Amino acid sequence: MKLEQTTAKNSYRYGWLLKRIFPYIKPYMGRIFLSLMVAIPLGLLDGVTAFALKPYMDYVVGQQDLIVNWKFIHIDLKYTILAFVLPFAVVIFAAIQGLLRYLNEYLTQWISQKITISVKSDLFTRMVNMDTKFYDENSSGIVISRYMNDPQTAASSLVDQLTTMITSTFGAIGLITVMLYSSWRLAIVGVAVLTIAFLPVALIRNVIKRTSNQSVVIGGNITTNINETYIGNKIICSYGLQDRQDKKIKQQLRDSFDVSMSLLKRAAWMSPMMYLIASVGIAIVLWYGTDLILRGVMTAGGFASFVTSLLLLYKPVKNLGRTLQFLQTVFVALCRVFELFDLEPEVQNLPDAVAMKGIQQSVRFENVNFEYTEGVPVLKNINFEINKGETVAIVGNSGGGKSTIANLIPRFYDVTSGAIKIDGTNIKNFTLDSLRHHIAMVFQDNFLFSATIKENIMLGNPDASDEQLKSAVQAAHLEEMLAEMPDGIDTELSERGVTLSGGQRQRVAIARAIIKDAPIIILDEATSALDNESEAIVQKALDNLIKNKTVFLIAHRFTTIKNANRIIVINEGEIVESGTHDELMSIDDGHYKHLYEMQFKHQDKTNA
Repeated sequence: MKLEQTTAKNSYRYGWLLKRIFPYIKPYMGRIFLSLMVAIPLGLLDGVTAFALKPYMDYVVGQQDLIVNWKFIHIDLKYTILAFVLPFAVVIFAAIQGLLRYLNEYLTQWISQKITISVKSDLFTRMVNMDTKFYDENSSGIVISRYMNDPQTAASSLVDQLTTMITSTFGAIGLITVMLYSSWRLAIVGVAVLTIAFLPVALIRNVIKRTSNQSVVIGGNITTNINETYIGNKIICSYGLQDRQDKKIKQQLRDSFDVSMSLLKRAAWMSPMMYLIASVGIAIVLWYGTDLILRGVMTAGGFASFVTSLLLLYKPVKNLGRTLQFLQTVFVALCRVFELFDLEPEVQNLPDAVAMKGIQQSVRFENVNFEYTEGVPVLKNINFEINKGETVAIVGNSGGGKSTIANLIPRFYDVTSGAIKIDGTNIKNFTLDSLRHHIAMVFQDNFLFSATIKENIMLGNPDASDEQLKSAVQAAHLEEMLAEMPDGIDTELSERGVTLSGGQRQRVAIARAIIKDAPIIILDEATSALDNESEAIVQKALDNLIKNKTVFLIAHRFTTIKNANRIIVINEGEIVESGTHDELMSIDDGHYKHLYEMQFKHQDKTNA
């Protein structure tokens, strides 16, 4: 599945999205509830200042005592006391609101980070178990963007935006209550106007969804470009590709800018539109409020309190609009996250798969056909058998399907038709872990992790003893190399082991394969990129690796395959010849003989 083709089609199914995210929210429900409870008074306290204006204007400024007689409540306060109490109360409430804001921020960030970590962790587990085809179809940039950025946007922002929405909602409720307290007539006008101002938020959902998807693709392309520039720096320098890479990323950044501005162009008008509508409402309130004061329906203090509430109400309503707008972005990201969770690798265990116990007889290819792309055959009706302990070499022109055969044995891909059998059992009937446990592979360009040499070797068998490690190092002819390292076997390798030479990386990989001690060995062009001196040392290490093993040897260099029990020649996805070196050399105009003579003619010209 190509990630850049996903459309977040379920981003409006809010109930479905919340149901999917709930398992990640559930462990923190106590803190979430506390955070939401803190958000309520935090919002309500926004109306304290506006509420205090009415008694301050009516009693303190008007120099009237506050007298309340209602049932059992009797209050008689001098206006001079109110002049001291009301400002002091406003300060106290502001201090309480500040403490609540701090507590709310801490709880929100703690919960958000915990949820984000959980989602990213589970997504990475899914990603690391995806099959090879998934990585063939998706660039590194889009994978990093989708698996890292979307969870950050979705999980991290969800609780934060919900808390902000509750704070803004109760802030609006508190201020509307003060408005009703001051004048229910004016409150109806004010709330109606703000409701109209709030409606445009619902009109940009599709724009957010479309631009959000476009941003992910462009962001992934930018990450891919940066990653390729880092990995391919030598190629870029040697071929003078700096301008190409520079132009490429500048275009991608322009595309990113265009998408961002496309959203801004369609969404930014909301704020001035809301402001204009709110201004019209305030103008109506001022006109109507003046009339009410003149008619004695409300006091000047009530009017001041109302207008202050109305002005303060604009902020939480505006925040609420922005929150709902951003929540749509969150839901789009959330939808894309669950699209990743719903991806299934094409290669996986069958329901009744059993553990492979080893190899007792042979590995057989029976009428194997394979296509990377539907309708474009790569392997055609491949049939051969290799007995336990034998070495079969697979040779042929580039692109003929040799490495594909190697990739099918550990089920990096599944055959399109036919079967690969070990001791008569289709390898699909074995669990992937047990099948791959019995196979060790050495590639042309072996990947080494950013870790010590020892850790890279021990990846083959984390439970290996020190004696097994020492034996693997000796068999891989690494002792001399390690003696020259600053920390020996505990020397830290840089990313991909680039500080080692090609031959050194190969020998570390061989040691890793040796310590695994798997009965089936696959060597995929293991010496093709080495010079003659390095090849000679690596070949000695390989000889130690393949002793008493069942070996599949894919190679270009014929010097490495002459002693194979059998040589299979692949041409355009088909087996065209099979036999020992001598048998194949005896075939006039044979494919193997032609390839062999062409290689040695080339070597003679090179040596000359």
